[in-house]
Amino acid sequence: MATKKEDDSNRVIARNKRATHDYAIEDTYEAGIVLTGTEVKSLREGRASLAESFISIDKRGEIWLEGANIPEYLNGTWNNHAPKRKRKLLLHAAQIEKLARQVQAKGVTIVPLHLYFKDGRVKAEIALARGKKEYDKRQALREEQDKREAQRVLRYRNMHAHG
Repeated sequence: MATKKEDDSNRVIARNKRATHDYAIEDTYEAGIVLTGTEVKSLREGRASLAESFISIDKRGEIWLEGANIPEYLNGTWNNHAPKRKRKLLLHAAQIEKLARQVQAKGVTIVPLHLYFKDGRVKAEIALARGKKEYDKRQALREEQDKREAQRVLRYRNMHAHG
């Protein structure tokens, strides 16, 4: 039987699907995340959502994950966590400064892409991203649909070629 560490070693917990739809990703970073015990237990159960989450950098140069929903741990007690609290991210100071400069300078933002376990620790992949224009989104959707349609045709041909 595998140990808990092995099971979790590199498992994605939550994806932010809207991020890649609404933004063009320019650069990604792996950040540690400061969590309480009940939050980690809740994440081990695979319960989390990044749907309305965003990243902020405060005046002290600390970087935060806000709006991420990690539901309360079901077997938790009175010391359970607040599901949508601000959570501190851990990055090197130089990386945070670089991100802060880029956000101020050129109409980009920082978005969380996903939460995952890495060697038993929870990590957040965050990205420097530029907002897509409406026509870019439509173009991307059209390309996805075309790709799906092509896949469907190929599958259909393959099924009937061997039949």
